[in-house]
Amino acid sequence: MFLHTKLENRKEPIRIAFIGCGKFVSMFLAQYNHLDKIQIDSIVDLNIEQAKRNCSNSGLDETTISEINFSKSLDEILERNIEIFIEATGNPIVGTVHAVKIIKNKKHVILVNVEADITCGKYLSDIAKENEVICSMAYGDQPSLIVEQIEWARLNGFSVVCAGKGTKYHPTFEYSTPDTVWGHYGLTKERAEKESGMNPKMFNSFLCGDKSAIEMCAVSNAANLKCPSNGLTFPPIGVYDIAKKLIPKQEGGLIEFDGQVEVISSIDLNKNDIPNDLRWGVYIVIKAKNEYVKNCFKDYGMVTDSSGNYSAIWRPYHYIGLELAQSIYSIALDNRATGFTKKYNADVASYAKKDLKIGDKLDGEGGFCARGKLITSQKSKDEKILPLGLTDNAILKKNINKDQVIRLEDVELNLPKEVIEARDYQYNLI
Repeated sequence: MFLHTKLENRKEPIRIAFIGCGKFVSMFLAQYNHLDKIQIDSIVDLNIEQAKRNCSNSGLDETTISEINFSKSLDEILERNIEIFIEATGNPIVGTVHAVKIIKNKKHVILVNVEADITCGKYLSDIAKENEVICSMAYGDQPSLIVEQIEWARLNGFSVVCAGKGTKYHPTFEYSTPDTVWGHYGLTKERAEKESGMNPKMFNSFLCGDKSAIEMCAVSNAANLKCPSNGLTFPPIGVYDIAKKLIPKQEGGLIEFDGQVEVISSIDLNKNDIPNDLRWGVYIVIKAKNEYVKNCFKDYGMVTDSSGNYSAIWRPYHYIGLELAQSIYSIALDNRATGFTKKYNADVASYAKKDLKIGDKLDGEGGFCARGKLITSQKSKDEKILPLGLTDNAILKKNINKDQVIRLEDVELNLPKEVIEARDYQYNLI
């Protein structure tokens, strides 16, 4: 709170580095000229020329770009005078390796890479604590914004009944691939990829349910909320019905547990838009713990269910990289994360998107081969299920039928030691 006021007393610049320079970082770069006391020291990207073009396209002039140190390797910049590293590659395996190096080098890290967070986040948070640095969620991404609402509710004495986000979801989207994604968005391949630089695999993960499972896994682990027994259900609900429907079934609602995550859809089963949808936003449902508070809900015009016990708050949009500075300032000025993994409650399981054969190489979230489903970490461990975050470049050792779960024993993995250590550490917590 009041970070802008604190910033006035900061003398030294906050020196930062980005690992990966894609869409999220480009959005931050578009705000960079308007941010006080943040200085980009370095940008790490395998394609330096493209990274420089992204800087230019985001509004940085040639002088500003020339002052940034560009590198293809994190190792080359670890010893530089950098306060905060932002891991934004989107690759959970590479991102985990990067985060471990940064943390063990006694530097703070912001994980724009939610995929790394939900695959190895509890391990990363714990070693960050050991090294007296911060491993933070990225403000602007929906998990951090949801956790912020949950923190507000709990701090002020409310119980959180349900929390989550909105999206455009339909069961048929689960089988979408990078080849079919743009039709669902109403865009041409030319418009999406060449004019806007949109990554078809990443945007497909938003559509097919992978990203929803990943982000709700992050919220479950950061806020100690339960996940539904059979995965997210994506009910089509408008904002004025959130408090009426996202309450326990015994109270007339739709959710399984008191205190769980759920994602709501902006379209119904006929693919019609629903009124007052929350496609781009986040929400929580809270419960009054006594009659006085229940009456306050009514007296002050809060949206409630028919009993008056449950109310909801929501934020209609998230601004993605445009508001990443919140995390940077929070760490530099308050020594505080904007959300971090506290528990290992949940995982994202891999299910075959099509019939797969021995020798097939899996291709990660939003790809052609596997789709993700939110499950408990207990189920993940007991049934030896392959986490979606480990599917990239995994090679199948047996045939898998469409919609069948993929298990660790079904694939050949070649994982770096940091990821193996992180997964073993987390399994041993159960």
